[in-house]
Amino acid sequence: MLMRASRSLSLLAAAALSAAGLGAVSGCGSQKGAGSDTETLAHRARKVASAWDGSTAAAAWRAGYHPMGEVVQLPRGGLRSQADKRAYQDHNFVLRGTLPDTRPKDGRVTWAGGGSLTRPLVGAIESYKTLAHGRTGGKPHLIVTGTKLGQMSVATSRGPAAVPAWLFTLDGYASALKQAAVIPSPLPRPPIERAHGVPGYPLDQLVDIAADGRSVTVVALHGACDDGPSVAVLETRGSVVLSGSVNHGKNDSGNCTKRARLRRVTVKLARPLGDRVLLDAHTGRPIPYKPSHGPSPSWT
Repeated sequence: MLMRASRSLSLLAAAALSAAGLGAVSGCGSQKGAGSDTETLAHRARKVASAWDGSTAAAAWRAGYHPMGEVVQLPRGGLRSQADKRAYQDHNFVLRGTLPDTRPKDGRVTWAGGGSLTRPLVGAIESYKTLAHGRTGGKPHLIVTGTKLGQMSVATSRGPAAVPAWLFTLDGYASALKQAAVIPSPLPRPPIERAHGVPGYPLDQLVDIAADGRSVTVVALHGACDDGPSVAVLETRGSVVLSGSVNHGKNDSGNCTKRARLRRVTVKLARPLGDRVLLDAHTGRPIPYKPSHGPSPSWT
């Protein structure tokens, strides 16, 4: 297993986890031996894999529609100016025109590798509200002049899929901003309970799956005085279980601050992820994909 860590992320979640206290689990000031921690984590990962492999939860996961990539696609070429990029990030939109108040009840998700699934659709008005977050403008802003139902490609737990999408026309752009209109399948109930007393931290954010499926990037938690996060991987035929922990070093002492930090960690896999479920060892749940412009609706 190879791992690459990038710079720390400035996320509100770090503050929340910091407030909860890093001392609750293996982190700053821990006296538990590294070898013991590794063995405990490895044992927990095997239990999670065993519970999921061949389970009804795994079958439900593979049968469902679970986005694992962006569900919003910007106009071709992206947003042209810094002002437009800021407006998008701040959810500042202005509606000039009307949005359809009717739509088909259901739409079909079609996978490139074969297979399809019928799922309920979100209406254009509801979809627009998720873009604008209920705001009525502000400067700078993007102007929506209309929308129609079309299609877009979304990365999912079963590979790329063509899904119905709302195509929003933006003033000044030749192509539309697309947002998936399909409501994802509900998450299956995990076949194993959350761990208690296991060293390390949950991995609560999947950032990216490489195009070839041979690496995944997650957000890992660590303390201010340790030597950074570590992510171990256990691969089986049906799952990939990731275990987040910290590297104890010379700065890791009993006087360490409990301030939390988040860092991106890229984990390389022995073979492509494919349709195997990506699991967190601590929670026993699939690791949620969270795109740059808000959480995927699979995980809300």
